[in-house]
Parts: sequence; C-alpha cells; structure tokens
Amino acid sequence: MTSPAPTSPARPHVPEADATHSVLSALRSPRRLRTEVLAGLVVALALIPEAISFSIIAGVDPRLGLFASFTMAVTIAVVGGRPAMVSAATAAVALVVAPVAREHGQDYLIATVILGGLVQVALGAVGVARLMRFVPRSVMVGFVNALATLVFLSQLPHLVDVPWAVYALVAAGLVVVFGLPRLTTVVPAPLVAILVLTVVTVAAGISVPTVGDEGELPESLPALLLPDVPLTLETLRIIAPYAATMALVGLLESLLTAKLVDDITDTHSDKTREAWGQGVANVVTGFFGGMGGCAVIGQTMMNVKAAGARTRLSTFLAGVFLLVLVVGLGDLVGVIPMAALVAVMIFVAVAAFDWHSVRPSTLRRMPGSELVVMLTTAGVTVATHNLAYGVVCGVLVAMVAFARRVAHLTDVTVVDTGDERTRTYAVTGELFFASSNDLVYQFDYAGDPSRVVIDLAGAHIWDASTVAALDAITTKYAARGTTVTIVNLDEDSARRHERLAGQLGAGH
Repeated sequence: MTSPAPTSPARPHVPEADATHSVLSALRSPRRLRTEVLAGLVVALALIPEAISFSIIAGVDPRLGLFASFTMAVTIAVVGGRPAMVSAATAAVALVVAPVAREHGQDYLIATVILGGLVQVALGAVGVARLMRFVPRSVMVGFVNALATLVFLSQLPHLVDVPWAVYALVAAGLVVVFGLPRLTTVVPAPLVAILVLTVVTVAAGISVPTVGDEGELPESLPALLLPDVPLTLETLRIIAPYAATMALVGLLESLLTAKLVDDITDTHSDKTREAWGQGVANVVTGFFGGMGGCAVIGQTMMNVKAAGARTRLSTFLAGVFLLVLVVGLGDLVGVIPMAALVAVMIFVAVAAFDWHSVRPSTLRRMPGSELVVMLTTAGVTVATHNLAYGVVCGVLVAMVAFARRVAHLTDVTVVDTGDERTRTYAVTGELFFASSNDLVYQFDYAGDPSRVVIDLAGAHIWDASTVAALDAITTKYAARGTTVTIVNLDEDSARRHERLAGQLGAGH
C-alpha cells in the first residue's frame, strides 16, 4: 500500500486585484459602473488645476502637464499592475525635469521623459519592484501621513489673499464632502460639492478664483511628435542624469502608492507590471509631448477612498474625461471655483492621514525606534516636498535601528564541560558587521587553557565581517600557543566560513 503524497501547507488566499475588480465585472454591474464613471469624472476635475500648477513648476506650457495627465492615466489603465490607481503629471517629476526645460528647452525635456520611461521599463524587467519588501511598515505610515500633509499644505496658497467668499465656499464644500456620505453614497460627495459650488458662484455672480485663472486650457488634441534633439552622446550626457532620477523617483512614488491602495482595497497587485507599466506610460507621454509623471497620491486616494472606485475603468475614464473637459468643455471647466477643489483636496488629506498612528495610546505602545523611523520619513518628506527623499531616509534609519537591536541579541557564554584542559564558548545570535565587531573582545585570551572550542550551534554567520572577527580571535589565541576549534556551524555558515576564512587579511 502506497502512502499518500505529501501535501504542501495551505497558503492564505490573497485576492488578486484584477480577478475581483475587473473592468468586465464593472460593466456587468450598473451600480459598479456608475461608481467607476463618476469617480473618473471627479478625479478628472481634480487633475486639471494640479496639472497646470505642475507645468508651472516645470517651467513649461500648461498643455504639457494636461496632455501628460491624459496620456499617463489612459496608458497606465491598460498596462499598469494596480487597478484604480491614477497616474498623471506630478510635482515630484516636475521638480526633476524643470532644470532640463529651463536650460535646454522643451525638446530636451520630452527626450528626457522618453529616456526616463525606457529606464523604468528596464528596471521593471529586472525586478526592481521586489525591493518594496524592504520598506517597513513604520516607513509606510510616515509616507502616508507625509503625503496627506503635503496634499493639505498644497491647498494653503489658494486660501491666502483671497476674497472672503472663498472661505465661505470652502466651508460649505467641506460640509458637503464630510456630511453627504452619512446620507447617501449613490453619488460621490466630491462631485456633488464641485457641482453645487459651481452653480452657486455662477448663479450668484460671486467673484472668486476659478480653474480658468490657473492657466490657459488647450484647444486642440495632443499630437504624436518626435523631440527635435541631435542623436549624439552629448545629448545623452545632458538628459541621462535627469532621466535616471525621474525614473527612480517616479517608480518609488508609484510603487509605494500601489502598496497603499493594496492595503486599502485588501487586494494584491502586480508590482513588477506596475513598474514597467509606468515606463511605458512615460514613453507614450513623451511621444505625445507631455512632461511625464507617475502615480498621483491625492487623486488616487480620491478615486479609491472618496469615490469608491476599484477598477481600471475609473483611471481610464479620468484621462478621457480630462481631455474632453479641457479641450471640448474648457469654457465650462474654467468657471469651476478653486474653492470647491480645495475643499475636496482637504477632505482627501484628512481621509488619507493615519490618525490611529498619532493617538496617544498608540504612541505610548510604539517602540522608540519605530516612532523615530515614522517621524523621520514624514519630517524629511514634508521638509523637502519629495516623497523619495523621505522614504529613503526612513528606510536607512530603520536599517540602522534594526542592526542595533539585533546586535544586542548576540551573547558569548562559557560552557562547563568538566575538561580543565579545554575551554568551550557558546556563541548565540545573528553574527554580522554590527554584532561581530565586539566579538573579538569577549574571550579570555591570557587565562584560557591550550585548547578552546567555539560552539556556533546557536549562531549564524551572515557576512565577511564575522569571518574576519573569527580569524582575528583565532590569530590572537595562536599567538599564545592556543588551538581554536570552531564547531557546529549550520550549512550556510559553514560554506561562508570555509570560503572566506584566512582570506580577509584579518590576522593581526
């Protein structure tokens, strides 16, 4: 009688975003379809003033930002890995490419965007998305709180030196976006706020800043073009540093946003596809004369949290609606009061902020190192207005804190074996550069007998620093005529020790 084949342990099921939130499922459900369509509309309205302002940051015509938001949203809806996430022109990319536009002109900027997209495709192909596993939760919390703070701070200029009616309109908008969901969720509250405040200002003739005041809207569709730059090494030398920076900043912001949406929707998305998809979207954007972009966090939160969108349809329609609105309905869009959009974005900031993370009860329970990581991430991001800087600093602080914590778990104790001619030391813990530096000082070289045994059954060798420390210990004992035997290494540690022992120049 044959025994049954062994079965692998059951793995917890993680729903795939495309499986549970597909476009086909939305098309088959009138309620879901309505949600996706209305979400796309409200996101499109919110993208317009931001695309214009990011174009101003980059020092280019507002059409480049608006066309970028259209092509990025439509393209990423098809090729991206995270349904319902919105990509468009962003401040992070605008800041990176601004020097190119300022010093070399629009054609060099477009060439930079295309090259940056190709770099992102290459990085996605080699699996750079897998590095997201090294971003700890405390960094993600700091990232979320920082982006919410930045979204809020970005609205303050619209509240300075403005007519008193702006404040009344913003207050009314906040009442709608926070209060309407308590009554009904049939129509997204942000869309209702925008429509109601627009009707009120136009009907009452209230003079307040409008979307049209932010910049000129395009009157024609984007056209396919090639940047007029010489195909030389000199051109590559000029644009390559900016393209590489744009690629890295865009990927980091997009992948972190994708992970955030995963958590909100309780679904898993394909980060590798998202990485190269961002690159494809930027290449397409460059060839249509856009300024490039990445995931936009504020509009993504509006799409997913405020409007309840879950599929690629909302992102695709956001791009389509944006183009229709600015090209075909520019006069109507131009009269939307900025106060309405400010109220919506404040609502997004409040909804995105992780209020649980700053409760006194949470702060009391949180380890000090975790709190420092969270504050570093949030503080650097807000100070620099660059999410990439904040996340990198947060990860570095987390790595140092982890290394310090693990290093203190290493212990060296003397084991009583009853043999007076042999001293046995038991080393326990994870041995790497931070914990093994002090290892050499924990042995009694002068007082030990002629034979010493170092038992590593409870330890693991992780790097060359530890092998060098063991070499130094062996050398110090050898200088006194003592023989050292290292025993009970696990298979991985034994391989590393055998390969590196005596080859690191540590015997001194």
